[in-house]
Amino acid sequence: MNRIITFALFILTMNSCVSNRIFNDLESRYALLKNNYTQQTKTIEKIKNDLDELNKKYKAQEKSLSLTYDSLRAKKQSLEKLKTSLELLKENSESALRARISENEKLMERISKRENELADKITRVDDLERLISQQKELMQGLKERLSNALLNYEGKGLSVEAREGKVYVSMENKLLFQSGSWDVETEGKSALASLGEVLSDNPDISILIEGHTDNVPFTGRGSIKGNWDLSTKRATSIVNILLENPEILPQNLTAAGRGEYLPIAPNSTREGRSANRRIEVILSPQLDKITQIINTLD
Repeated sequence: MNRIITFALFILTMNSCVSNRIFNDLESRYALLKNNYTQQTKTIEKIKNDLDELNKKYKAQEKSLSLTYDSLRAKKQSLEKLKTSLELLKENSESALRARISENEKLMERISKRENELADKITRVDDLERLISQQKELMQGLKERLSNALLNYEGKGLSVEAREGKVYVSMENKLLFQSGSWDVETEGKSALASLGEVLSDNPDISILIEGHTDNVPFTGRGSIKGNWDLSTKRATSIVNILLENPEILPQNLTAAGRGEYLPIAPNSTREGRSANRRIEVILSPQLDKITQIINTLD
């Protein structure tokens, strides 16, 4: 551009040597050149501005791309972590599920075992209830048979009653013994024979013979030292008479002396002392089968 201006000045200095036409032509060319210069300057400025704008957009785009890249990289890392977590969760879930299934199988086995045990216990309880019911019926039937067999002795100091699943045959001493004696009288033997006939038909009955006295001290004879001995001796006499019936099993019989210590009436009256002097035959079902079933329920 400086070269153009120098050239124009040179032309002007030569003005005196050239004609006006040439001068005008040069002036026009100068104006054209100046105008082109101005246009080119504007174009260059515009290009610079456009370039600056493009640089700004490029930097902004570069920054945006950098942020996008960082975001994508962070998301990728998060996805990798999530994938790892999911794999661990899947593995743990499968492991936990297998463990849970195993626990459930063991639990079902225990439940099945308990159900079988419970069913077995229910069966045994049913057997127990049936056996108890049968024994109740047996004892009730036995009580009725004894009442009928010993009917002739009621009012003579003999009674038959059922209590707590047992049958009690109570005989006062006035039916059996003289005072201070353990020898059974004739009528007493007759009553015991009738009792024995019923007992011989019931071999599954346990027979306990208890001797009882009043509280009057015994001053009798021989080796008998007191009411304990007397009550035991009388109970043994009853056992021996019952064993005269060969159908009665000796292993079902037990003799016991209670002395004066289980009175059923006050010893302060004559009537009370008479009631306390007695033999009690206590009949109960044998409990071996019941005990065996109960033991299996523990």
